[in-house]
Amino acid sequence: MSELEELLAVWLPRQRWFSGKGIPIRRLRILSRHRLLSAGDEGPDLNLLVVEAGQRGTYSRYQVMLGSRPPRALPADLARTAIGVCQVFGGRAQVVYDAAHDEQLTRLLLERFAAPTSEGRSEVRFRTVPGARVHTGAPGRLLTGEQSNTSLVFGREHVLKTFRRLWPGPNPDLELNTALSGSPYVAEPCGWIEADLPGSPTPTTLAMLQTFVPDATDGWVLATENVRSLLQGSSPERESSFAEEAALLGRTTAEAHRALSQALPTDVLSPGEISDLADAMIERLAMATAEVPELAEHAPRVMSAYSDFSRVDEPLPTQRVHGDYHLGQVIRPEQGWVLLDFEGEPTMPVQDRRSLSTPLRDVAGMLRSFDYAAGYLLIGHPGEPDLECSARAWAQHNREAFCRGYADGGGIDPEKHLTALRAFEFDKAVYEVLYEARNRPNWLRVPLDSIASAVAPSLPG
Repeated sequence: MSELEELLAVWLPRQRWFSGKGIPIRRLRILSRHRLLSAGDEGPDLNLLVVEAGQRGTYSRYQVMLGSRPPRALPADLARTAIGVCQVFGGRAQVVYDAAHDEQLTRLLLERFAAPTSEGRSEVRFRTVPGARVHTGAPGRLLTGEQSNTSLVFGREHVLKTFRRLWPGPNPDLELNTALSGSPYVAEPCGWIEADLPGSPTPTTLAMLQTFVPDATDGWVLATENVRSLLQGSSPERESSFAEEAALLGRTTAEAHRALSQALPTDVLSPGEISDLADAMIERLAMATAEVPELAEHAPRVMSAYSDFSRVDEPLPTQRVHGDYHLGQVIRPEQGWVLLDFEGEPTMPVQDRRSLSTPLRDVAGMLRSFDYAAGYLLIGHPGEPDLECSARAWAQHNREAFCRGYADGGGIDPEKHLTALRAFEFDKAVYEVLYEARNRPNWLRVPLDSIASAVAPSLPG
């Protein structure tokens, strides 16, 4: 490995968006380097790197926004973002650092959208949506809390989402946001960055520029604040007010699903394909049980739900869906709910995320999220049955409100598909068990408790 590659091999596993945590990087190489900005001998320079990390025989690609400056020219506020000092691409020794923190470079990055790239195919290309106006001049403010990607907010005008783990071809987030462009359900797409990666016949999406939605609150924050107030003894009226929000979110979700079905292909799952889908769920359960022994005592209950699902003899409609839908993927500005992050589960290959699926998968994901909002706040209160009863009642109340809103909005009526919905919920919960065991063991009881309490279909009917 080169000097820079050795530095990146140490730095990369410490980033929140690196998906291979806990597994040593055996090999790292820079696949491509795209020099976007250069300010001369004193810097700063901005390079977009595509690096390939090899771990246990598998290889994953990541995007690195690399800034470089002479050591004496690095501002003090960027010192904490330094990756190291090395010769950069055969030049002089430079400090290399995470450029997402450099306001000077991010301001210049936004300006590239004001002059979109011509049709040449040799470099990174900046594209704008026809008719979109990009407001330049503001530096990028790094959003915190993201797990898989990096987003920069420019004033109150734009947000640039940089995709960290790269898969060949167009990113589903860009694809589905474009399909919903002009609707109130998404932040309007303004442009994107793309490049040709080795081995990919089509351009790969590196980043997406959207309008910024100001004065909006994260759905997870709204929900957990409401649960916390309830557990602290707030009035029932406050609880019911969130149920109204849950119903509105259900309606908005159904309307977004309907818009996607009108803009993109649709199909149906035959009974045979449903049976194959149930078999895949069983395989995931077996894998999770082998890794997380605490799941074993609940496996018969989950298997029973999968067995029921395998015998469903009515076709299920399929279409493009969100794919990783939960309260953290929606925001609530004044005018109504807005959906975010349509890229699906980022650890899955992009071709799987672009496949058609039943909208019930998104419904199940959001229902699981209501359970999570309740169960998360019980982690610090073990052995308090009254609190647990109140939290579970809150979750059920809002789950029912969401499903009513979804059906009223023209979506598949969840009450008429309880067997399928229950199977998708269990499948999501099994995934959560694996995730928590690997990343947040103290949260493991949240999905396990949900599985243990799900002794009947999730909704009355």
